[in-house]
This record gives sequence, C-alpha cells and structure tokens, in this order.
Amino acid sequence: MRIAYVCADPGIPVFGCKGCSVHVQEVLREFVRRGHSVDLLAMRTGGDVPADLADVRVHLIPVAAAADRSRREVALHNANRAVRELLSTLGPFDLVYERHALFASAAMPWSAETDTPGVLEVNAPLLAEQAKYRGLAHDDLALAAARESLRAAGTVVAVSHSVAQYVRELRGSHEGVHVVPNGVDPRRFDKVPRRGRQAEEFTIGFLGTLKPWHGVDVLLDAFELVHRWSPGARLLIVGDGPQRDALQRRAGELLGDAGSRVEFVGAVAPDDVPRLLARMDVGTAPYADAQDCYFSPLKVLEYMAAGLPVVASDAGQVREMVAHERTGLLVAPGDAAALAVALLTVADDPALCERFGTAARDAVLQRFTWQGVVDCVLRLAGVGARAEADAALAAAPLANL
Repeated sequence: MRIAYVCADPGIPVFGCKGCSVHVQEVLREFVRRGHSVDLLAMRTGGDVPADLADVRVHLIPVAAAADRSRREVALHNANRAVRELLSTLGPFDLVYERHALFASAAMPWSAETDTPGVLEVNAPLLAEQAKYRGLAHDDLALAAARESLRAAGTVVAVSHSVAQYVRELRGSHEGVHVVPNGVDPRRFDKVPRRGRQAEEFTIGFLGTLKPWHGVDVLLDAFELVHRWSPGARLLIVGDGPQRDALQRRAGELLGDAGSRVEFVGAVAPDDVPRLLARMDVGTAPYADAQDCYFSPLKVLEYMAAGLPVVASDAGQVREMVAHERTGLLVAPGDAAALAVALLTVADDPALCERFGTAARDAVLQRFTWQGVVDCVLRLAGVGARAEADAALAAAPLANL
C-alpha cells in the first residue's frame, strides 16, 4: 500500500525530539513495519532520518519566510497549493494520512476529490489553543481551513473525547469521528535495566515540554513539601521549553541550598528517554488545569511502558490511562499538597511502588501500543484488511494462484 503522510505544521520537526515528533515517527514506523511504501510531506525535519525510517521518502513543503504573525499565517495558508501539487505529482496513493495543522486544508480535500481514503489525526483543539497561548491574526482564515479539512476527511481520529467534541462541532457531524488514544512502543524500554530502588533516595520524574499547561510549577511546589519529609528525595526534569528559566529560578527560591536536588536535563533524543526513565522511581503528569487537559499524553504511556508507577492529575484522558490505586495515583489538578501526599505514599511503600509499576507495564502491553493504534486507524479507514490481503497475495507462490 502506498501512503502519503502529511504534516504541514511548522512547529513539528518530524525527526526532532519533541513529543509530537516522536508521535509522527512512531506512526511512520508502524506503516514501514507493515511493508507499506511511505512518502512524508513535511515543513520541518529537525534532524537526520532515523535508520529504521530510511526507506521513507521525505518531501519538504515549501513555505515563504515571513517576519510577523500575520504574514506567517498567510504563508501557511498559501502553502496548501504546494501540498496539492506534491500529492498530485507523487500519487496515486492508497491512503492519505494527515496530522491536523492550523491553516492546512489541502490533503483531505485532495483525498476526497481523488477518491483516496483519507485519515485526519487531530491531537488538540488547535484553534482554541493557538488563540489562548499564542494568538491568531487571521482567525477567520484558520477556522475556514479547519472546517474544510475536517469536513472533507473520510475518517477523523481524535486522541481524546474532548478533542473529538471539538472536531464534531467544526465538522458539523458525529459521523466518521473516532477516539483513538495515543500509544507507545514498549520494546524501546526492554533493553534498559531499571537501576533498582536506592536505600536513601527516591527520584521523582517528569518528562515533557516545559510549557504552562504541563504544571511543572505545581510539581516544584509539591517537591518542596516532599523534601521536608524526605530529604533524600530528588526531582529529575527531562525536557525543555519556554518556562525552563523561570522554573529553575523557582526551584532555587523554594529549596535554597537543596536546589541541587532538582536536576533539569533539557531536551533529549527519543533514544535517550529509556535511560533517563530508568533513573526514576515514579513518573508524574501534574496538569494544573483540568480544562486544558484535552490531550493523550505520551509521557504517561512512556512511564508505564518503563514499568514506573504514575502520579498524575485526575483530568481528561489521563484518568483513562492511569487506573487509580492500580497503576498509580490520581490527584486533583493544581493541588500541590495532594500531589505531595501521593508522591510520599509511593515513596514510603516500595512494594506498592513495584506493584503499580508492574501493573502499568501490563496495561500498556494490553491496551496502548502503537501497533494497536495503527491497526485500529487502518481498520476505521477501511484499508487494513484490504492491505493485508494484497500483501498476502503478492507473497503467495505462483502455484497457489
């Protein structure tokens, strides 16, 4: 099967280190593992092509440089013409798979016009998110593009129920909209042995981009409380982002000389994540606002795949990933005291910590693998069974035909 994967989001370096980058790479890997031929259309690569994706043909979507927000948005809208031209030149395809992006309205209409199955993956309510955190100069243009793309898509997969609701409102229909949470490749974590619980230390971990909605400021407040009761506790923060400097200052203000107990690692390559998670005793997802927790957080699944218990905010899709008192503990969003109590609960009971981590790993294997995610998406798009039949036919000995 020939697949076009389209990512017209300039904020996603498809071969970079961000969570969204990892997401793109994992879906591509599942396509490649199935023997499909993949053309990737993207605005940014962000690094070298991983060795196991060497067979993916990469095509850069040209977009004009612009000095201000208004011109950048117009340039993104105008880039739809280039996407159409690339699809027409490279096609025909058996499937067009697109990661939803602001101002992108070419791939799904093209797939509909050419009678090609189309899947639109939606990871966030982009219009609301952009307006709240970064601003939109041409909100009418962005809204029109989103509606055109969402209404043309044959199949829309949303990563959470709240994102699906956003999609249905813009699409004007519930038909063809499905909730498919994110996944993880548990094999990434099999080669890195856990360090084992240290007698006097308990390492609390966070993995992710340092942005306001991820609640790392709440985690720092909670850690200050934990440190009072457990001076051997450490906090390992893996990731980078616009809040890093402010968070480092906050850690120093809260902890003084004990600020060295907080380690900011910075951004790391996906291949380094298993090694760093192996240093942790618990993974956290301390979202501060339940209303903003509309995503399907990869960090939670990576913690679980690494066999870590999870302490997280009781919000959004997180509560469907983390089973309270079975694979971890859920607390009220933004409540640093409750977060500290939950962290101390697992810190003080190594057997409970181990039991949660084992159950978390089992839950991932049963419900949250990328293989299962892609199987589900292809089935919803109506191409999974056909593709498998075609592959079996191509591999069959001539005598059997």
